[in-house]
Amino acid sequence: METNKEYNKPGAAHVPPQYTGSEMDAVEKIELASEAEAIHFFQTVKERLLDVNHWKEIAGGASSDFFLTDGEGHPVQRKATGGDHIRIDIPGPGPQTGGGYDWVTIEEIKAQVTDDTEVLSMTARPSANPLADSQDTAHFLTDEATSTFQVKRIGHTIYAEEHGRNEVTNTDTENTLDNIRNTFVGWGAKAGFSYPQWKALVKGLLNHKNPYSA
Repeated sequence: METNKEYNKPGAAHVPPQYTGSEMDAVEKIELASEAEAIHFFQTVKERLLDVNHWKEIAGGASSDFFLTDGEGHPVQRKATGGDHIRIDIPGPGPQTGGGYDWVTIEEIKAQVTDDTEVLSMTARPSANPLADSQDTAHFLTDEATSTFQVKRIGHTIYAEEHGRNEVTNTDTENTLDNIRNTFVGWGAKAGFSYPQWKALVKGLLNHKNPYSA
């Protein structure tokens, strides 16, 4: 498995360090004819990254459903900001703790700009269901896990990446059925079933011909 040092240095510090469980990386890049063209298209790529409600369309429909909510769990129709939640509808039964959904909170969104480089990163972490009283993590992974979604432009090359870190299956909730469900979903993720979803998303973020434009 690749480590951060093997990635292009810009934005590497935005990805939390790996210290437990498994990790996953999905990376795509495109090279455009000129830096000017890359600068222009990168604006669209950044808008797509923050438009969580359309991630399924951006990924070509081959993924879970994603719904952006505010910090209290109420659906919103806007670009993502720090403190928001993402409600995820994974195919199959969802956790009872999450009201049938997996939940993550957007911990932070970071930007980095230098002379010929731009980076935008969004890190999300499994969280409790903001609409429920339970403090149990409503996700098949524990709250040690993170997903960092990152787009960056280096000269006339644009990258889109997803970096999963510290992925440990969440099997210690107060709900026995959730523990069983999370075990099976976690097995699937470790078997590679989640990789195609993130690969489709990062490819979609860079797709010039994608009919969806944020």
